[in-house]
Amino acid sequence: MVAEAAKPGQLSSLWIWPTFRRLVVFCKQSLRKVTHMSQRQVALLRGINVGRAKRVAMADLRHLFRELGYRDVQTLLNSGNVVFSGSNSAPAENARRIEEGMTARLGVSARIIVLTATEWGHIVEENPLLPIAENPSRLLVMVLADPADRQLLEPLLGQDWSPEAFALGRRAAYLWCPVGVLESRLPEATGRLLGDGVTTRNWSTITKIQTLLQQPPK
Repeated sequence: MVAEAAKPGQLSSLWIWPTFRRLVVFCKQSLRKVTHMSQRQVALLRGINVGRAKRVAMADLRHLFRELGYRDVQTLLNSGNVVFSGSNSAPAENARRIEEGMTARLGVSARIIVLTATEWGHIVEENPLLPIAENPSRLLVMVLADPADRQLLEPLLGQDWSPEAFALGRRAAYLWCPVGVLESRLPEATGRLLGDGVTTRNWSTITKIQTLLQQPPK
């Protein structure tokens, strides 16, 4: 029996429908990724697990976040870096809820800064000191609790900090401390102006948090 050749219209249908289905799947996956990233946030805890004061186990911290209704909770290192999703609330509202939850359930009072994945991406993208900072542990990023506090640091831009370097982004200050963080003049100068309205991480931690923010939900 001779096989009947497909008509031109049938050939078109055979090609279009599989392609259309693949396009639909791709669009759904992309939408899930965009939705996930739009809900993803990072919480930075200030001053915990430094010496014997304000000790918080990361397992207890993850449990607290889940009790507060957040999902995809991940912690990084022991210094209080938490990536999470599942909230449509503004970062400031989430920071308030987490601070209250820590005080009530863990007995620890700590200042918390929460940023969206987009805001964190800006911090990573805006760093102008990468061409000169060859050691990520000596490149500090001071994340501002209030973006308006940036103006408090602007006078430092006009000073000569060499061999160190200082720069400002929209939501962070960048400090290059080539002779070592403890020997640097910059952390003291910036901290004196901002008090507890800032928390600091080195560049290695900043990029690791960025990697967690970009991971798809499990």
